[in-house]
Amino acid sequence: MRPLVRVRRRGVEALFESEGLRLGGHLARPATAAANPPPGLVLCHGFPSAPGGAAASGQNYPALASRLAAETGWTVLTFNFRGAGGSEGNFSLGGWFADLRAAVARLREEGVSGAWIAGSSTGGALAICAAAADPSIRGVAAMAAPATFDMWAAHPRRFLDHARTIGVIRDRSFPPDVDHWSAELSELRPLDVVGKVPPRPVLLMHGTDDDVVPVQDARTLATAAGNRVDLRLVHGAGHRLRHDPRAVAFLLGWMERHGTD
Repeated sequence: MRPLVRVRRRGVEALFESEGLRLGGHLARPATAAANPPPGLVLCHGFPSAPGGAAASGQNYPALASRLAAETGWTVLTFNFRGAGGSEGNFSLGGWFADLRAAVARLREEGVSGAWIAGSSTGGALAICAAAADPSIRGVAAMAAPATFDMWAAHPRRFLDHARTIGVIRDRSFPPDVDHWSAELSELRPLDVVGKVPPRPVLLMHGTDDDVVPVQDARTLATAAGNRVDLRLVHGAGHRLRHDPRAVAFLLGWMERHGTD
């Protein structure tokens, strides 16, 4: 079934399905039509941490998607992972990975010339994993991405309680199999797969004052990729790089450089 699309200011609201769950998304198209199909970008949010928890997750990404589309001529799709924003379902790391792959499939329905992925924090880490698993992904940009999810995996029950507290897990009976849910935290490891992405373009951005994900994670990822990446350390920046104009400028420049690849 083709996803439902509703008109929304500065873009369209794109609803699509992932493993039977309805996910909410925002699709921003270029302001002017081009002779050839434009590149396409999926833009991913991170794990909820701001005030408002899961309900407010990703709420300012549509504005960023619209800006990226307007300034680069790309088609940009941003969306809420399961359990976040208005999307159905409950958080699992494997579920979020499936959601990202469904979003890439939704983007391709727009007839883009190629699919790229950019993401923040958890979204950036999953973007690396998705690009490693799918050779047709043209490139990936990760902002403040953790190299692994070992911190969560070390204390899965504690993390599960935290996920319930912030609302990204809504159903009391979820997960049906806690051991399987916990195992996914160790199975998806950007550090182990980032080397599969080059020579496709990889942009790693990280704030030097990030107090959530250490800047060393970016250096570790770059080393694991044989330093075949564009590593940009943003001096004095914290974790939420999407709010830092320097990081946004890096992302825009990266998109403009590779828009004709």
